[in-house]
Amino acid sequence: GPSLVLGGADPLLGPVAPSADTMFGPRGAHLFADDGPLWVADTGHHRLLGWARLPTTDGQPADWVLGQPGFEREGRNALGEPSAATMNVPCGIAPFGDGGMAVADSWNNRVLIWLERPAASGVPADIALGQGDFAGHLPNRGGADAGPDTMHWPFQVLVHDGALFVADAGNRRVLVWDTLPTRTGQPADRVLGQPDLVSRSDNGGGEPTPWSLRWPHDLAIHRGGLVVSDAGNNRVLLWDGIPERWDTPARVVLGQGDFSAVDHNRGSYWPDAHCLNMPYACAAWEGGVLVGDTANSRLVGWDAGPATCAPATRLAGQPHFQAKGDNRWSAPARDSVCWPYGVQVRGR
Repeated sequence: GPSLVLGGADPLLGPVAPSADTMFGPRGAHLFADDGPLWVADTGHHRLLGWARLPTTDGQPADWVLGQPGFEREGRNALGEPSAATMNVPCGIAPFGDGGMAVADSWNNRVLIWLERPAASGVPADIALGQGDFAGHLPNRGGADAGPDTMHWPFQVLVHDGALFVADAGNRRVLVWDTLPTRTGQPADRVLGQPDLVSRSDNGGGEPTPWSLRWPHDLAIHRGGLVVSDAGNNRVLLWDGIPERWDTPARVVLGQGDFSAVDHNRGSYWPDAHCLNMPYACAAWEGGVLVGDTANSRLVGWDAGPATCAPATRLAGQPHFQAKGDNRWSAPARDSVCWPYGVQVRGR
């Protein structure tokens, strides 16, 4: 199980008041070096909490807060209008460029970028993608269609080999900037999961395929290839390398028997080692792939180079592969999970 626990308040027991040591529905975190800093998206409090050094004790209070004017404040956009210093349901966090940080500010329908990672509270972002300025917040800037410079519920960001990838979940696509963007509102260069930069239908408007997406939520790199957790199709897709075209087929699907299947738990109430149920999170390293199997409240892992329909070989959060249930239908424990929304692998 985990060696320490941060936050840990149970919202079912009453209101979770914001403070430097509480969280409400955190959906993402990133440890930027082995000894810190650590940033956590405290999603339900519409803020980021930062620890200058890797925490060493349970419940250790954060050192910094972004998105709110203080640790005791909460509310969407700090109960005001969107700005470079506010957030509305922040989710994914990732390194950006040389020492920066990017955050998927989901319900503001934008990605915020700090060119230099904050080392204090209240630091405003330098760049916003998905909106024309820091005051914008509407899905697809208020339009019915998507565009190369709009977003709808972005959930995660990834920088790899000088390119930026955004899981634009509500538009059922992944946006790609081939070089790191340098200005607010900069349009993406290309798209994955849709035939063009304005379409936004489930699975590109057709049946599920090896390239289509429905609610992509997380991104990773495994042996140089892109990994996407396609939560709406209850699967994870793996490509050989980075797709160069929107219709480049994935080589492997995990969680389903083939690329046309989409049922959660492959049509069964109970899971097994072959299936997934709304996988929101994924991480990868040279030796394997780890998936947050969110609605099954478990983590499942595959060793290096998994094949389509291969059974998972690693499990955490449940006693066996046929079990599910939030915290194993019991109180939280160090080795249990309840709807894991984010995972990160480090030091493997």
